[in-house]
Amino acid sequence: MNFSEIGLGPEVLRAVEDAGYTQPTPIQEQAIPWVLQGRDVLGCAQTGTGKTASFTLPMIEILANGRARARMPRSLILEPTRELAAQVAENFETYGKHLKLTMALLIGGESFGDQIKKLDRGVDVLIATPGRMIDLFERGNILLSDIKIFVIDEADRMLDMGFIPDIERIVGLLPKMRQTLLFSATMPPEIKRLADTFLMNPREVSVSPPASMAETVTHALTVVQPEDKRKALRHLLGTEDVKNALIFCNRKRDVAILHKSLEKHGFNAGALHGDMPQSKRTETLDQFKKGEITLLVCSDVAARGIDIAGLSHVFNFDTPLHAEDYVHRIGRTGRAGKLGRAFTIANPEEGKQVAAISKLIKREIPLISIDGIELAEFEELSDRRRRRSRKDGDEAKTASSNGRQPRAEGRAPRPEREARPEREARPEREVRVEREVRPEREAVRPEREVVRPEREQRVEALRSDAPPRRDDRRRRRDDDDDDEVVIGFGDHIPAFLLRRARPVATPEA
Repeated sequence: MNFSEIGLGPEVLRAVEDAGYTQPTPIQEQAIPWVLQGRDVLGCAQTGTGKTASFTLPMIEILANGRARARMPRSLILEPTRELAAQVAENFETYGKHLKLTMALLIGGESFGDQIKKLDRGVDVLIATPGRMIDLFERGNILLSDIKIFVIDEADRMLDMGFIPDIERIVGLLPKMRQTLLFSATMPPEIKRLADTFLMNPREVSVSPPASMAETVTHALTVVQPEDKRKALRHLLGTEDVKNALIFCNRKRDVAILHKSLEKHGFNAGALHGDMPQSKRTETLDQFKKGEITLLVCSDVAARGIDIAGLSHVFNFDTPLHAEDYVHRIGRTGRAGKLGRAFTIANPEEGKQVAAISKLIKREIPLISIDGIELAEFEELSDRRRRRSRKDGDEAKTASSNGRQPRAEGRAPRPEREARPEREARPEREVRVEREVRPEREAVRPEREVVRPEREQRVEALRSDAPPRRDDRRRRRDDDDDDEVVIGFGDHIPAFLLRRARPVATPEA
């Protein structure tokens, strides 16, 4: 079947021919007719099968008739990453060059002012990441009441990145009467639930089993110790006929470290991860596509939808944490029927992750050895060893809380008789010290009792009619020559005792 047989107009067909395509892929052949009919579509196909063109081509055909109004886009496409959004924008420019359609790309790291100017002029196609989309809507720069076509691309990646709440919020702002298209490489239960919520009586299009691998990719696995991973990678880069390659790491920090290591050993390498400024990310990716950079060390930000023509190799410097990520990483090579090679460098502790990958792709990854590096084996702990290790850990915690070191397994306990002389010697020294200190403490006590008569004098002075001033108190406090003992009231009698008592009136009989 040719593109001319699936209902596309002459302008779109001419642009497709200019791009060098004549026959649609299976996902395009099945999805495009349903989209042209205005039906909701749920598409599931492995990466590299042309999912992007399966919705961009019919959207261009539908939007060719009509005109956009200011701040009211006619269609909306949500992408999980900036690179994917930019790639979809390139497809619209390629396939819609013979039509007068306007487009706006809303991604983070770019100027708000330029994006707002495009929205003010009116756009037919709005391509955005969820975060920037919500930011501009809250600023009042976008009205979503005129959306006719809504596309959620790479839905499973949206789920992994935590964008589902944002998507649900955006869907609540869209008109009820719309056409919704959802495309995903895998179909986990959560994505299926979202499809049932967002789509109305959709046509399901699935051209291959979820998470299946392209037959044009050759897989290989090596297991080495963590300190030998860089050496193993350099050996593979030197022995393989690497035209260009993606090298995936699980963490952004490891991307920067490995990039510096490769440059230090003379490799033409670049780095790409989510913490880089958008201008730097775009520049690095363009250099890699043009061949100015041979090796691109990256995180999973480059594992989805990025189409690099003729990518010869993919290296997993770190085994993917999720088995689905392996499918997307390897899917960057072996595209469009070309051959590709994929290598995974695993640690002995990553046997569980490798087993999950083999179960998902339904095949065992061949194990290879590297010259000069000892091949390690995966660590497999039985339930008995796990319980023993957990028990040893509990004993160590108990011993540390009691102030003694944990006893090593297989070592005989120390006899108690050897420790007795040391324990008995210590209390003797402590008792001797206590006896020497006690007389000093007892000598201090009489000095405290001498002070008590002075306190009694101060109390008696406060009881007089004319309380002494502060200067008098200080003078009396410093005067220690007065040794007279006052008994009773002394020479002073309080005035209230010298007053005559008034006779008490008796009641009349």
